[in-house]
Amino acid sequence: MLLKRTSLLLVVTALACSRALFFFFNDPEGPNLLIVTVLALILYGASFIAWRFIPATTASKKLFFAICTQLLIVTGLYTIS
Repeated sequence: MLLKRTSLLLVVTALACSRALFFFFNDPEGPNLLIVTVLALILYGASFIAWRFIPATTASKKLFFAICTQLLIVTGLYTIS
């Protein structure tokens, strides 16, 4: 049950981070749904790997680290573009 809830939370935050990244780009047409979804899948994959394989003392620390991984990737992508 914990894995299901954690995965759902990581999916929601990945979609939110992906949508936020493309919202801040100056594009008159707006973000493409396919591109937002693909970036969200990449963010989810990276955060799930971080959540699954990084040892932590509690589940909340692991979840916090996974969400921070998503935020760090999005910040890096925004910075380099």
